[in-house]
Amino acid sequence: MSTTLPKNEQGLRFGYTTGSCATAAAAAAAQMLLCGDEVSTVDFMTPKGIKLQLDIEHITREENRVRCGVKKDAGDDPDITDGIYIYAVAEISEEPGVQIEGGIGVGRVTRPGLDQPVGAAAINHVPREMITQEVSRVMEHARYDGGIRITIEIPEGVSLAAKTFNPRLGIEGGISVLGTSGIVEPMSEDALKATIRAELSVRCAEGHQDVILVPGNYGLDFLRERTMHRDNLQNVLAQEDNIIDPESAVKCSNFIGDAIDMAAALGFTEVLLVGHIGKLIKLSGGIFNTHSRQADARIDLLVSAGVRADVPQEILKKLYDTVTTEDALRILEEHHMLCPVMDAVKERVDYYLRQRAGDRLEIRAIFFSNVYGEL
Repeated sequence: MSTTLPKNEQGLRFGYTTGSCATAAAAAAAQMLLCGDEVSTVDFMTPKGIKLQLDIEHITREENRVRCGVKKDAGDDPDITDGIYIYAVAEISEEPGVQIEGGIGVGRVTRPGLDQPVGAAAINHVPREMITQEVSRVMEHARYDGGIRITIEIPEGVSLAAKTFNPRLGIEGGISVLGTSGIVEPMSEDALKATIRAELSVRCAEGHQDVILVPGNYGLDFLRERTMHRDNLQNVLAQEDNIIDPESAVKCSNFIGDAIDMAAALGFTEVLLVGHIGKLIKLSGGIFNTHSRQADARIDLLVSAGVRADVPQEILKKLYDTVTTEDALRILEEHHMLCPVMDAVKERVDYYLRQRAGDRLEIRAIFFSNVYGEL
């Protein structure tokens, strides 16, 4: 039987990602191909630190080819991929090591700026690492030092792709194989807001008057990777020990406006918001729920800032052809327009943050890029 996953504090059941399904299917197919075993379940540890045991189904065995599938279980998260099958085909390859390809229903990257290069299958780097690790273990167990090709297939991905943002992002022909932790955490809005409020309440009860808000792990990673003293941040937040502690940050997910309101209601006097430009650029348009279902105007808002910064029209047209903010930043940097555009973004974000906070608290924000650092 597949793993019975835990529930969160609100009683919502966790699930597992398309990346975990692909990993289990690939490991099973490789083992049946190299060892001749009949495999009904696969055990492996996810990056989240939760061990999975997933059922292997729909097995097809040929002389030099094995195909098998794993059914996606998104838990209590409203994921459109819940219940579909992720397949892996394992075949002997003349090229040494593990090669990972995308078959039917796996999207193909057609535009720059995404996790994978143009022309590659839309199988993100963490699932690729997971698949490579588990298949390599099978190869070591089988004492096989040749090559093996793993092709991931998602037959239902062709029809599901139209219900995602993939076509707009330049991923064509199917869906992406995703997941940074291997585990799907349930995304009930009410539950998430209750968690945010609870974390803020705890920090308030501990006597703090200031708080750091981050939308997610990117913000935490940014804080952890830098020694962020107040002097380096232009005194944006008064910490008693003069150091911004990332472990004290509260994750607010996409509910930035709600988190600001909660902080004000609880009596905090200062808030520092830290996040990736791809998320926080939406604040420059007064968008305080940053989920892509609510609004996905990232490039439009960057172009708007470019107009205010007197960016030439031909460069603005190039921005409209990008699919990620990182790629748009690259174009602006190449034309020496990044700083003036960021100044224009900063002006609008400051306006909307102050409008939301009113006179209830003082609020600042730090935007960063994975490539260009603090913006």
